[in-house]
Formats: sequence, C-alpha cells, structure tokens
Amino acid sequence: MGKVTEQFELYGKHYTLETGELAKQAGGAVVVRQGDSVVLVTAVASKESKDLDFFPLTVDFEERMYAAGKLPGGFIKREARPSEKAILTARMIDRPIRAAFADGFRNEVQIIATVLSADQEHQVDVISIMGASAALMIAGVPFEGPLAGVRIARTADGEWLVNPTFEETEDSDIDLVVAGSKDAIFMVEAGAKMVSEEDMLAALEFAQTAIAEFCAVQQRFLSRIDITPMEVALDEPPVDLWERVRALGADKMRQALHNPDKHARMDAVAAVKEEIKAAFSEEELAAHGKHIKALLKRLEKETMRAMVLDEGERADGRGLTEIRPISCVAGYLPRSHGSGLFTRGQTQVLSVLTLGMLSEWQRIDTIDVMEGKRYLHHYNFPPFCTGEIGFMRGPKRRDIGHGALAERALLPVIPPEEEFPYTIRIVSEVLESNGSSSMASVCGSTLALMDAGVPIKAPVSGVAMGLIKEGDRVAVLTDIQGLEDFLGDMDFKVAGTADGITALQMDNKAKGLSVDILRQALMQAKEARAFILGKMLEAIPEPRPDLSPYAPRVITIKIPTDKIRDVIGPGGKMIRSIIEATGAEIDVNDDGTVYVASRDAGGLEAVERIKQLTRDVEVGERFTGRVVAIQPFGAFVELLPGRDGLLHISRMAKGRLAKVEDVLNVGDEVEVVVLEIDDRGKVSLDAVNKFDVPEGSASPSAPSARRDDAHGHDRRPRRRR
Repeated sequence: MGKVTEQFELYGKHYTLETGELAKQAGGAVVVRQGDSVVLVTAVASKESKDLDFFPLTVDFEERMYAAGKLPGGFIKREARPSEKAILTARMIDRPIRAAFADGFRNEVQIIATVLSADQEHQVDVISIMGASAALMIAGVPFEGPLAGVRIARTADGEWLVNPTFEETEDSDIDLVVAGSKDAIFMVEAGAKMVSEEDMLAALEFAQTAIAEFCAVQQRFLSRIDITPMEVALDEPPVDLWERVRALGADKMRQALHNPDKHARMDAVAAVKEEIKAAFSEEELAAHGKHIKALLKRLEKETMRAMVLDEGERADGRGLTEIRPISCVAGYLPRSHGSGLFTRGQTQVLSVLTLGMLSEWQRIDTIDVMEGKRYLHHYNFPPFCTGEIGFMRGPKRRDIGHGALAERALLPVIPPEEEFPYTIRIVSEVLESNGSSSMASVCGSTLALMDAGVPIKAPVSGVAMGLIKEGDRVAVLTDIQGLEDFLGDMDFKVAGTADGITALQMDNKAKGLSVDILRQALMQAKEARAFILGKMLEAIPEPRPDLSPYAPRVITIKIPTDKIRDVIGPGGKMIRSIIEATGAEIDVNDDGTVYVASRDAGGLEAVERIKQLTRDVEVGERFTGRVVAIQPFGAFVELLPGRDGLLHISRMAKGRLAKVEDVLNVGDEVEVVVLEIDDRGKVSLDAVNKFDVPEGSASPSAPSARRDDAHGHDRRPRRRR
C-alpha cells in the first residue's frame, strides 16, 4: 500500500490523516496532525485468540520530550515511567474504543500513540482518539468504527470552539472532551467553572454534531485504503447452554440479588452459581467451563437488569432515584490541617488536607505547556476497601484517573494564590467501596477544605448516575453501587456546586446513548447533588474562620524589586540568616512578593527583619545601633540589618578623643541620629548622647592634624610639588 493522505479543515482548524509511510509492519499505523502537533498511532492484534473471559486490550500513550524540544528532567535524562498526563490520555483513548469491539473477540490488541511533535499550541490527546480508530480500522479487527473525539470550549461571546488551542481552553469556562460514533456518545470528560446543566447539554449536542463530521472525514480517508478484515472466531457459548443455565437458576438468582449488603449478596450469588455448576457433569465442565462461567455472569447481569426495568426495584431495595444513607464528619483527625470523613452506604472515604508553601508546588516534566500546579489531589484504593488481598505497589491507572477527576471537580472553587498563598494537597483514602468512591472523594475533600479554613468559593458535591437500557426501555439510576456499575450500561459521574457543574465523567457500554438520556441523567444528578450537599452542610456549614494551629501561617508582603538583592544577600547569606534565626520559611518572587510561613511567632519576626532590610534610612531618624567595626577615624554602626552608618570620632564625645576605643568597642550599642546621606547612599551619624572624654584621652595634636570628612577621608590641603 502506498502513502495515503487526507488533509481537511473543520471548525477553523487544519488536520491531516496519513498512512503508508511510517510503521508499515504494524497492523495499522496512522499519523494524525493538528497544526504542527503530530502523533503516530499504531494498532496491532495477535493472530491467535487468548483463552480468557475478557477482552485483552492495552493502550499506551508515549510522550517524547524531543517532541516539544525539551530534555527530560532528572538524573537519567531519558523517558521512563509515564507521566500522569500520559496515563490520563491513555485512559481517554481506551474508554471510548473498548466498547466498540465485537463481543467475544479475544485476540490481544495493543494501541500505542507516540507523540512525535508538540507545537505547544494544539493539544494531542483528542486527535489520538481519531488516530486510534483509523489504525484499528486499517488493521481489520472487528471494530465498530469509525470513532472520533473532540474537545469543546466556549469563548466569552458564547461561541463554541472545536479542538481549541491551549490558550483558547484557558479562557473558556468549559473544557469538555466527548468521544463517540456519528450516532452516539461513548465517553464524556469535562471540567467546568460552575456551568449550568442547560449549557452543558448544549455543549454535548454540539460535540455530537462535530464528532459526526470527523467520522465522515475518517470514513472518506479509509475508503481510499485496501483493508483486509481479520479472520477471527468470536468466543461465543452454545445457545442451548445458555437456555440450560437460565432454566436452572433464574428464580434463585433473583432471590439472591435482593440484598442491601454487598458481601452478603455476593455470597448468596456465589452460592447460586455453585449450585448451577453442580448440575453439570465433570465432562461438561471440562469442555465448557469457561463458557459456563461467562453465562453465570450473564445470568446475574440479566436478572439485575430485569429487576430494574420490570419492577423498578434495585438490588438493595431502593427506588431509581433514591440515595443511600449519608454520614459526614468534618475534622475527623486531630492534628491534620483539615480532614473530612464521608460515608454513603457502603462507600467510605477519608480525605486529608495538608497546606504548604507556594514553593512546594508540583513541577510537571511533560511535553504539555503547563509547568506545574499548586492544588494536588491524590486518590488511594487499597485492596482492603473491597475486602480483598492485593499488592501495594503505588497508584494504578484507575487511582490516577479518579484523583484527576476529583481534582478537576474542586479546582474551580480553590481560591487563587493571591488570596490564599498556599500549596494544597488532599489525599483521599478509600476505606470502603461499593460504588462511586471518586464522587465520595469529592464530598470528603470538600469537608476537608472547609475544616482547614480554606476560603473556597462554594462547596462541591458529587454523585454517580447509572443506566439500564434494553431497546427503547430506559432506566436512569441515581447513586449507583458497584453491581449497577459493572452490570449496567453507564457510569456517569457529575460534580458541582449549587450554582453549576464543575466536572463530568461518563463511560458508556450501551451503543446508542443519546443526548436525551444524558439530559435525564444530568437533571436527576442535579437533585441528588443538592440533597448530598445539604447533608454535608449539616456537618460544617462554611469554612472555619481560622486555620488549624498545626498549619503554617503565611504572611505576604511586597518589597521593591531593587531591594530583593538586599533580602537575599551575597550567595543567599542574608535570607539564610533570617531563616536560621526565626525558623520561618521564606519565598521571594521576582516581582517583589515575599511569602513568609511559620507555625509560631518566628514568621512575624522574619517579616520585621525583611521590612528593616528593605526600608530606607531618612535624615533625622534616630537608631539604637550596634557597633560592627572600628577604624581610626570612627565607628561603623549597624542601623538596620545589612545597613551601616559612620559615627565619626569627632562626633562621639564632648571633646577630642585620642582613639575610638576610649569610648566604644565592637558590640557596644549606641544611640545615634542620621545627619546626612550622600548621593552614593553613605550614611553619616551623630551621637545623641555625647560621651565624656576619659581622663588622659584628649589629644590636641593628633586629631587636629587631620581634617577628616564624615567618611574618614583626609581633607587637609595638599602641597603642590
């Protein structure tokens, strides 16, 4: 196959799809461009199917620092583990395409998106979704494409933008990513600045229209390529086996599923499955064990869905819009800067907040334009939270994704650093999980923020919505539990304040999700969020007026930029001395803003020292200073830290002195007044209380022989030669 290129323009942006030149041994390889941002996306499928009961799909997003003309940070100087941005982008690609593969396809598939060029203007994540779709289609796998992804932003004039630049996204109140086919939405991810449900729905409708246009262009590109479909055998159980499983256990499964307790229900369901398996012979289990296992899961799924659609009843007995019991505790931990414990049914999250200096912000070493952030949200999902055993080897992709969602939900209400000059880190520990621990993290973290006294713009609550869809029959579920997530058709998480939405995330398994269904889900979520927020505000109605006594106090002062070097000192000597003397932490910005943090009175002392360093000395001002050096012509007295003046020998006593040491020594304190400041900034002093001349000190000849000026320079007339 020769090189095939499709160049096109949509919504004011230029794109290119290209294949046949790079990575020709991959099953499918597509170079996708927007502006000068270029991503190579490859798709490879194994020739043989795997003996698994799930589809083995892997998606990797590879950032190459050369793409942005950067060298990797750190000691090794090469790319190693993926950044959080790379992990989140890989998830963004994975989520919409996973649902588009044929049921029963068990060949291993790997998609790798490698960023070759990043122009620091056009974003590379959403165009990678289109590249992955095209690469899979070229590879000939059983994939229901084409799919595409778009990012939607909005101008100040209300105009919708498709795949905006970084700058355009920064100025928008919506950052919405939608992926799907020409007819349906498969995935939604959004951050927003308290946007209304109506505006979000308008953005979703516009996104669906744009996706259809990208799919049409992609189809035109693919029509020019000779594609050979893979010959695959889908893993499907015999029809008669399914009828037998259903006849053996349909009624018993319905009874087992009627239980509000997660583990009791799981035990009852497991017992039903074992009873059904016992009805099969050893030969049948040996021949069809994998299929029987899959059909038992199917029986559980279809029974749960029928309960909802036929009876309007959920496994735990709730109605479709009913929320599980909620408990909120603000200030659960005694010595943290802020903490919140949020429990909803059998999901429980403890969020713990820590405040730090602005200098402790996280630096980000990626190809992205963002250099770092001062608000960090981390999410931990240990195995004990589901009653299981597992390895504890750092955060998984899911943990990083859920932490990013909670961070996105709360970021719009975090006060700017000018109002609250702290770095903020929240860690959400999932202690129990039975559905939507990410939204519980949002709620618990709001409690922690208010407990810490962070002046957030508004409290944020979140809820997860679900969907059961069979043909035209649809049931939207409020506050889904784990069973309804795994066996349902949608996991739609919505977070926001009383004034609007701050974050969305939706994954869809139903291949026909319309905007009308999303409208119903958003409106139900709005009511649920308000109910949950009311429970949270009963625990703590507003941020506490004062920070925790264990949190650092940050004082902000402004100094002239030409005084920064006085505060820093040669080689940092002055600022280190202040830090050592007061115990405070000090950050000095290039614009003259100084942040001083301390947990005690050391911060106030440090601020006073900085003010003394940077203020001007004025003529007529009095000081009690310390003698820091003595010369034959006078004593240098420290007026302010780093600022000395000369007290001439002639201005120390009521008469003439033979030497300075007769009245002053290094370390003595003396009260002086500023007489003069010359054009070079040198300060001349006079003693306020003149010393008596000690007996035997007066020397009429030596002092009178010189006529020194205030700075010790001999002013006697010189004889010409």
